[in-house]
Formats: sequence, C-alpha cells, structure tokens
Amino acid sequence: MKREELEFVRPEEIERRSMEIIERELREQYHYEPVPETAPVLKRVIHTTADFGYLESLTFSEDAVRRAHEALRAGTKIVTDTAMAMSGINKTRLSAYGSSVFCHMQEKDVAEEAKRRGITRASVSMERTAGTGEDYIYAVGNAPTALVTLYDLIKAGQLHPRLIIGVPVGFVNVVEAKELILTLDVPYIVARGRRGGSNVAAAIVNALVLGAGENG
Repeated sequence: MKREELEFVRPEEIERRSMEIIERELREQYHYEPVPETAPVLKRVIHTTADFGYLESLTFSEDAVRRAHEALRAGTKIVTDTAMAMSGINKTRLSAYGSSVFCHMQEKDVAEEAKRRGITRASVSMERTAGTGEDYIYAVGNAPTALVTLYDLIKAGQLHPRLIIGVPVGFVNVVEAKELILTLDVPYIVARGRRGGSNVAAAIVNALVLGAGENG
C-alpha cells in the first residue's frame, strides 16, 4: 500500500470505527453473542490490545460488573499495582463519583521494607491497604505476587475488596495466582492464562467507570 492510499480518519472517529470493527469481527468470525453486562469490558480490552484471545480468557464472577458499578458510584477508591496502570485510568470521570486511584509502589519506605523482608514491593503495597477501614477495587496488571498477597489477606479476613481485577502478564506464577483469585468469594474480573498487563487493567477500570455513568 502507498501512503496516498491510506484513508484519512478524523481523530474523533478512530475509536468509533475501531469499536465497529471489533463488534463485526466478534460477530462474524467468533460468532459472539454479546452479554450486555460484560460486552463493554471485553470490547474495551480488545480495543486496547487488538487481541481477540480475551474472548476466551476474560472471566467474570457473577454480577461482577453490576457490583463494580455500584462500588464506583459509591466513591470506592481504586488501588493499582503499577504507576502505569494508575496513569492510564480516567481520573476525571472517577472524580465525578468522588473516587480516586492510588498506588504505593513508588514509595521509598515500600521499597525499603520489601528489600528488608525479601518480598516484592507489590506485596508490601497490597499489605498497606489492609487495616485502613476502607474496602477498595484492586486493579492488578503486572505483579502476580500482588494477587497472592490479596488472596492471603482476604483469607485472613483482613481485606474485603469490592472487586479484584486480576490481569497480570507473564510466565512465573501468573496463571497460578489468577486461579487462586477464582476460588475466592469476592467479585472478580480475571484474564486466565498468561495474557494481561497494566494497560489491560486500566482498560477494564475505564470501561467500568464509563458503564457506571451509563447505567447509574
């Protein structure tokens, strides 16, 4: 293809056109029948990654999206395991609900404690959210140790998440950590297998934030 053959698409049209392509391919190539509650999240993840494999791997607990919408409208805060995920979340829309997003990963004392104890900063970051008197939405896109720590804290009765988004990417303990979350009696959205990433975690949060406004 030559440069002059490329179609000009206005910036405001790119996302709409992309979603139309995703919807058409889901329908025609994968024979996908949209589930009204979960389809916006799935399509947003595919839009972010161009990976239709999430059709098979993205797993939702019963009523996870509805309960996430309720939590967001109530101003529930969001915890991420990376600054990258935090930066990708639409904070303007979050603030409309009185919500916000934070991440402990870059804090100096978190790094010092993790080194002293021989554990990951992600584990320490999750521990920091226990005992605050608040229940959070957790968006984990990078560190399987964050999910393992959440699992341990929940089993110990120290955390009661409103939702866990478990989409770390990688090869070491990633699959196993995600499977642990599936055994918990908490709302979750998990990308089973190795797929995931901070961008996926942010995409899921943004889809939920948008949906909370549309269904509020």
